[in-house]
Amino acid sequence: MTLLLGSLQLGLLYGILAIGVYISFRILNVPDLTTEGSFTFGLATSAMCALSGHFVLGIVLSIFSGALAGCITGFLQTKCKIHPILSGIITMSGLYTINLAVMKNAVNVSLIGKTELFSYVMEKMPQLSRDTVKTALALIFALIVCIIIIRFFKTHIGLCIRATGDNEAMVSSSSINVDATKIFALAISNACVGLSGGLMAQYQGYADINSSVGILVVGLASVIIGEVIFGRRSVTIGIISAVVGSIVYRYIMALATATHIFPAFALKLVSACIVGIALSIPAVKEAAALSKIKKEAGNDAHN
Repeated sequence: MTLLLGSLQLGLLYGILAIGVYISFRILNVPDLTTEGSFTFGLATSAMCALSGHFVLGIVLSIFSGALAGCITGFLQTKCKIHPILSGIITMSGLYTINLAVMKNAVNVSLIGKTELFSYVMEKMPQLSRDTVKTALALIFALIVCIIIIRFFKTHIGLCIRATGDNEAMVSSSSINVDATKIFALAISNACVGLSGGLMAQYQGYADINSSVGILVVGLASVIIGEVIFGRRSVTIGIISAVVGSIVYRYIMALATATHIFPAFALKLVSACIVGIALSIPAVKEAAALSKIKKEAGNDAHN
C-alpha cells in the first residue's frame, strides 16, 4: 500500500514537471534541455528557504527560479539566434554553478528536523496520516497547476503561443511578437519544472545537486505515455494526459523495482527504454495501418 501511495504522490509531483515539458515539447514545439537545470534550481531554492524557516517562500521562489531559467534560454534562442538545443545546454551548464552557489557549495542539503510544507500540514492536522497529507497536497498542487495552465492557454497570449508552435511564419506575419511569445512560453514551461523541483525538495526532505540527472527523460516519458493512453488531441487533454502519464510511469518504475527484475542502478536504462518504446508506438501503428491498406488493396486487385 505504501508503494502504491508513494508512486501516486511522486506521479502527481512529477506531473507538474511533465506539464512543463509538454508546453515546450508539444505546444511550442521546441526541444528544451533547460529542464535539467531549472528543476535543480527550484529544488535548491526551495530547500535553502525551508532551511531558513521560510518554506512557503521557497515554493514561491522555486516558480520564479524556473521562470528565470526559461527566460534566459528564450533570450539565447531569440535574441542571440542560438539553436534551441544549444541554448538549453548553455543555460543548463551555467545553472549547475548557480545551483551550487545557492546551496552554498554543498552538493546536498538535508531538511531533517526542519519545518517544511508537508511536515507543517501534518503538525496542523495530526488526525491525518502522513500518506494522506502527502497525497492530498500533491493532488492539490497538481490540480491547481492543471487548472491554471489549461485556462491560460485559452487566453489571447496562450493562443498566440499555440499558434507560434504550429506555424511561426504565419504568426510573425500577423504582427505578433514571436520572440516575446517564445520567451514567455519557455518561462511558463520552466516555472512548472521549477515548482516541481521545489515541491520535491520539501517532499523528500533534502536537495541534491544531481537530482535532475535524467529528469528530462522522466518528463518525456510521462508526456509520451499520456499520449499513448489518450492520443494527441486538444491542449486540455494533453495537459491532463501528461499528469496521468507521470502517474503511470511511476507505477511502471515501482513495478520494476518491486519485482527485482532490474537492479536499482538500471532504473535510468529502464526509463530510457520506456521512452524509446513509447515514442516508437505511433510509428508501429502507422506501419501496421499501411500494411493493412496494402493487403486490402492487394486482395481487391486479386479479386
